[in-house]
Amino acid sequence: MKKIILISLLLVFGWLSAGAVDLNKDNRDPQYVESIVKRSQKIVDKLGLTDVKVAEDVRNVIANRYFELNDIYEVRDAKVKKIKESGLSGAAKDDALKAAEYEKDAALYRSHFAYPANLSLFLDEKQIEVVKDGMTYGVVKVTYDATIDMIPSLKEEEKAQIYAWLIEAREFALDAENSDKKHAAFGKYKGRINNYLAKRGYDLKKEREEWYKRVKARGGSL
Repeated sequence: MKKIILISLLLVFGWLSAGAVDLNKDNRDPQYVESIVKRSQKIVDKLGLTDVKVAEDVRNVIANRYFELNDIYEVRDAKVKKIKESGLSGAAKDDALKAAEYEKDAALYRSHFAYPANLSLFLDEKQIEVVKDGMTYGVVKVTYDATIDMIPSLKEEEKAQIYAWLIEAREFALDAENSDKKHAAFGKYKGRINNYLAKRGYDLKKEREEWYKRVKARGGSL
């Protein structure tokens, strides 16, 4: 069943093909394309792929995802600008702005689920995780490791909950329009984690102070 769903997604989004993955660079600023390709290549380099052709296809899938996100937000921004310049006011203006956001969200929804399906043509689940982490600056691991280092007494179920929320945050960060918004997605969930731990009886201020001391004692810095 899972395989059937995956194939259906690929057919819908037009990626089920034996051919190469083309880079969607037409009508884009060459310098912008170059920067995105370089950024995507850095992520691919972490995968250790030995097949040059597969590595290139994966790089193009990643780069195309960046292009697609940019396009989605540019369309939204253009609609918002047009609405604000149209002379609309009150409820009519609010409804038009909401419609622009809804259309953006719908496009992101389709793109969000198509992306891992596209990657799965070339990568396994663990490799796809590496790609997702690469696109979100490795915040999941950094935050998780820091949290369990700060509070060594965390129970296994608490660690599992923290990790689950960070993975959820990463999914939102993958769709964010820029680095600030990506970090903001994680920030929201970090707040949720802090509230969760406080309710579980942890004195976060004290835990953080003691952690700083331990890190400093072992020659590290924060």
